[in-house]
Amino acid sequence: MKAGKVPESVLKRSIMKQLHHRRPEVLLGAGVGEDCCALELGEDEVFVMSTDPITGTTEDIGQLAIQITVNDLASAGAEPVGVLLTVLLPEDATEQDLREMMQQAEAACETSDLQILGGHTEVTRVVNQPLISVTGVGKAKKGRIITTAGARPGMDILVTKWIGIEGTSIIAKEKEQELLTRYPRHLVEAAKKFDAYLSVLPEAAVAVESGVAAMHDVTEGGIFGALWEMAEASGVGLEIDLKKIPIRQETVEVCEFFGVNPYELISSGSMLMAAEDGNGLAVALQRAGIEASIIGKATAGNDRVLFNDGEKRFLEPPKTDQLYEVLS
Repeated sequence: MKAGKVPESVLKRSIMKQLHHRRPEVLLGAGVGEDCCALELGEDEVFVMSTDPITGTTEDIGQLAIQITVNDLASAGAEPVGVLLTVLLPEDATEQDLREMMQQAEAACETSDLQILGGHTEVTRVVNQPLISVTGVGKAKKGRIITTAGARPGMDILVTKWIGIEGTSIIAKEKEQELLTRYPRHLVEAAKKFDAYLSVLPEAAVAVESGVAAMHDVTEGGIFGALWEMAEASGVGLEIDLKKIPIRQETVEVCEFFGVNPYELISSGSMLMAAEDGNGLAVALQRAGIEASIIGKATAGNDRVLFNDGEKRFLEPPKTDQLYEVLS
């Protein structure tokens, strides 16, 4: 496609015609020439907003763009309402590429019950692969917002599902043929399908009703990065048992193949939580069919300590995600 704004004819047939799911809060949504959207909320509700780009992969980029934003909103205890999308495409992108992205995004929105509110689409020389930047809009009851900064000394630290599942899925899709030189197809196929676990909406809903004090979606930088960020935001220390951090064997194998650290691998689909009664929260999550593990405690002071079979090391600030080591 030619550089510049996407032509109106392309906008109508490859974007607007893909958008079907609606939310009752939306008074003004996506339309040709519309630069804004308008939402109506209840008297006791507040807006919760987030923003994120998808830059690490082009595989299933439309679906990932929505899911990552939904997870950000869910980690604040908010109900997702809608998204605004900025789509930047290289000149070698085709209209079919654009249509597929929008179909993926719309399908993901319908699954999570939110609406594409509007956005901007442009072909530009400044990108060499498709890039989607998402602004998410959610709502929450006043006084019910959950933050990353809510952990207090003595609280239990929990992780849902398994760490590294997003990165494992992306790597398995992008590097399938390389992985098949060592591993059986069933292992690689299982790793590719980890994207089925990327939503944290269910665990966030259970946690909000079960006394969670802090939540943080485990994204870039992996579980080590998320632990550091929660501790830094909350002003607490940590004592974490590495052996208790849940990880799938497929993630271990994929990371071993490429020589990367699974604890520093992008992990959307896994939620980090802090709670006064970690056991009670874990039981509530497990009753809802969600795996949950208590991996340690928040402590007074600033020491953020990892224990591994009697060995002790200190957690460090987040590093560049290991996904980039593989895809570069």
